[in-house]
Amino acid sequence: MKLLDVQLAPEIALDQEKFEEFVRRKFSVRPGDSYTIRKTRQSIDARSRQVKVSVKAEVYINETPPALLTTDQKYKDVSGARPVIIVGAGPAGLFAALRLIEHGLKPVVLERGKDVRSRRRDLAAINKEHTVNPDSNYCFGEGGAGTYSDGKLYTRSNKRGDISRILEILVRHGATEQILVDTHPHIGTNKLPVIIQAIRETIIKAGGEVHFDTRVEEFLISGSRLNGVATADGREFSGVAVILATGHSARDIFEKLHRQHILIESKPFAMGIRIEHPQTLIDRIQYHCQADRGPYLPAAAYSLVTQTMTGNIQRGVFSFCMCPGGFIVPAATAPGEVVVNGMSPSRRDSEFANSGLVVAVTEEDVKPYVKDYGALAGVELQRRIEQKACSVAGGTQTAPAQRALDFVRGKTSGNLQETSYQPGLTPVPLDEFLPDWMTESLRAGLEDFGRKMKGYLANDAVLVGVESRTSSPVRIPRDPDTCEHPRLRGLVPCGEGAGYAGGIMSAAMDGERCADAIMRNL
Repeated sequence: MKLLDVQLAPEIALDQEKFEEFVRRKFSVRPGDSYTIRKTRQSIDARSRQVKVSVKAEVYINETPPALLTTDQKYKDVSGARPVIIVGAGPAGLFAALRLIEHGLKPVVLERGKDVRSRRRDLAAINKEHTVNPDSNYCFGEGGAGTYSDGKLYTRSNKRGDISRILEILVRHGATEQILVDTHPHIGTNKLPVIIQAIRETIIKAGGEVHFDTRVEEFLISGSRLNGVATADGREFSGVAVILATGHSARDIFEKLHRQHILIESKPFAMGIRIEHPQTLIDRIQYHCQADRGPYLPAAAYSLVTQTMTGNIQRGVFSFCMCPGGFIVPAATAPGEVVVNGMSPSRRDSEFANSGLVVAVTEEDVKPYVKDYGALAGVELQRRIEQKACSVAGGTQTAPAQRALDFVRGKTSGNLQETSYQPGLTPVPLDEFLPDWMTESLRAGLEDFGRKMKGYLANDAVLVGVESRTSSPVRIPRDPDTCEHPRLRGLVPCGEGAGYAGGIMSAAMDGERCADAIMRNL
């Protein structure tokens, strides 16, 4: 095996035929030689005006390369094994289920929403008819929020688990092998549903269960132990443990925990808006090009962060869930609220780029709600801003929006440019529904980002409200070793909704971690 570590022009690195020709010349591959070129890492370096692609690869000449997938998941028949209840079929719940099967335990997955195919009809209803199904939407349903929100697989959370293992499981269930190579791997909203369905089929084939349209209504507690859950259709499910992996928007679950006096805590989170630019503008800024980016480079992305002062409080303002070549989508989970999120198809070929621009929420911001709502104070802050955003925009899923430069200058936008947001936009000054501290921080943040990316702050950028579901405002505490709730044995809080993950990869790894802990506990 020979190792390749080079920087190449995009037209060579990203064109398969030209890249192979480069490798053959570099290693003097003769016409009769057999060879395999396997990229192991690929990233775009656009820091200088001449964009380069960094490529690492293994080259095998006249030898058989080892298997691409290094892990070997074996899923035994667990149909008669001890059951573990999993509430939520997002990444945390599904990967917990697969790991439990490896341990010889039977996962019983309860999902309040619909299977991934049936879920599409409810998404169409939000976009076209402005009808929100509280149990089936962009947040709830098979695959969780990640299924229809871009499919980014990048995480800095190496401590939470084995990243390569999660990626390989996704490849075994239909993801492209390219996710094993890219520095910032991405599957795409259009391809994730098939992969999620394949994971469900693996769970069922091994003897696990997956129940859709099954919303948890009550936690069944005996003394200091959680034995199972009761669902809205009158059934009860019991097991040796309950993994609670409901996602960051399951407010009714947080409220049920609070009502049943199960300890929950408030945690830091962030809120703001989503900004949308023409993708060509972002390409020109990031790739230093005057015209389009050409046929080889992908739609350009960005990551921005700054610190602002509002009053005497320092706040972080940062981009979140940046979606190059993507769409803004309605992510409300109840009628009477407007929430937006972003997603990208696998080709990232939309003419728009969008990203969340969010502000850190402090204890001082939620203080007015603590007396009446306790640990749910952050949830109430979210809810009030979302409902006000809906009200000022007309009471439907039409979103309030303002041109970016108009927002910074305190000027009302008379009209808005074309958008990817299907329910439509209506011109509304954002300070009509955002609190003052958020408005001031966003204005300062946008001015700083405009200095860092020349052309970013302009009136061909539109701000759309409200981006409020960046993470859970609640943490469900757990023991770091057993992953069990400190006061209720058998309850295993997991993933984003419990406050232990932030995205598909970290949620999947946390699901595996919780499954491993349950096996150790038993």
